[in-house]
Amino acid sequence: MKLTKIMKIGIIGTGYVGLVSGVCFAENGNSVICMDVDKKKVERLKKGDPVIYEPGLEELLEKNLEEGRVEFTTSLKDVVRKNDVIFLCLPTPPLEDGSVDMRRVLEVAGNMAKYINGYKVIVSKSTVPIGTCDKLKKLIASKTKKKFDVVSNPEFLKEGAAVTDFMSPDRVVVGTKSRKAAKIMQMLYSSFMRVSERFILMDERSSELTKYAANSMLALRISFMNELANLSGIVKADINNIRRGIGSDPRIGSSFLFPGVGYGGSCFPKDVKGLLNTSKEHGYDFRLLKAIDEINNRQKVVLVDKLLKHFGNKIKGKTFTVWGLSYKPRTDDLREAPALTIIEKLLEAGAKVNAFDPVANDNFKLLYGKKFKQVKLFKDNYSALKNSDGLILVTEWTEFRRIDITRMKRLMKQRVIFDGRNIYDPKFIRQNGFKYYGIGF
Repeated sequence: MKLTKIMKIGIIGTGYVGLVSGVCFAENGNSVICMDVDKKKVERLKKGDPVIYEPGLEELLEKNLEEGRVEFTTSLKDVVRKNDVIFLCLPTPPLEDGSVDMRRVLEVAGNMAKYINGYKVIVSKSTVPIGTCDKLKKLIASKTKKKFDVVSNPEFLKEGAAVTDFMSPDRVVVGTKSRKAAKIMQMLYSSFMRVSERFILMDERSSELTKYAANSMLALRISFMNELANLSGIVKADINNIRRGIGSDPRIGSSFLFPGVGYGGSCFPKDVKGLLNTSKEHGYDFRLLKAIDEINNRQKVVLVDKLLKHFGNKIKGKTFTVWGLSYKPRTDDLREAPALTIIEKLLEAGAKVNAFDPVANDNFKLLYGKKFKQVKLFKDNYSALKNSDGLILVTEWTEFRRIDITRMKRLMKQRVIFDGRNIYDPKFIRQNGFKYYGIGF
């Protein structure tokens, strides 16, 4: 189905998912209104400041603001009444028991009902518990007699490549039993996909579970490789050779087979816990998910364990340099970042910490400046190495892949590298007089 008209799209919530979705929909010629309750944030967005770091986003935002295809408001009334398709891109943070905090989603859904002035497709874009669409239908129907449909449309955006992922999706999952809503959603996404088979239509509950299943599967692969790397180190095998060996099997593939210091971010930790909680609520003991979560938590301290062993548990007063604060490259997102756990453990042991991240320094200062006030942030990676007793590589930024080893020798007090992403050649590092510890090495 080809796009034959400009579609009027409302986005409620301008966080990571909402802003990327809104700007990308506008880039494809649609009329988009994005709404947020944060007035200061809305004003910054109106000026072309995306607030978050995501490659390519700022340029697209500025372009579509200038061409009048995207606008920003704090008015829920405007975003509901002026648009035909309305996306709920609201935060669903995890609670302490692993369940999902749905208060914001339910509050907004209840409030928007009174502004519905004609048929609307209301799209649940946030990661939500199974059965949320049913709950939203009942809630909205109790407050309005106008016609509407509630659709599940989970996002599969990778931070650092979100714009590319949205503009050229490998699949679009839509959950609805409504033919009318399905036709509208297919029309909306048709300009993003040349291959219609990538538009996957299913029921709402299956769609909601698909998002949890996808992220949990990827978390499983990461955790399996981390466990395998730990075993490889014990039996003196090379995890990189093993990775290539199993990754060449087409049934397995090469994606998400790199061992490291554990996964973080806004999706994997939350979604594993969310699916685990859903299973618990329905009386099913999902033991594999429990293991994934436990393995990941343990993996975040593997480098610290190696460091403590190297120094004989005597690191009080020593200074260590952390390269990389964000949970992955090409983002300033610190949610569940392994670096936070590593820094906390070092400080608890009495060590001093220097740190540098190409884009996440400011975010770290804003969010964790009080908690980690002892941490010294530097403007570049080499200045952070001065008089350091050891380098801890946490995030595999491109800037860190090629190193001036001679310069590092001059700057560091002790020559030891703890490589949390296995980006360095152990042989090269050791030939240059450094001790090397990696994941599985």
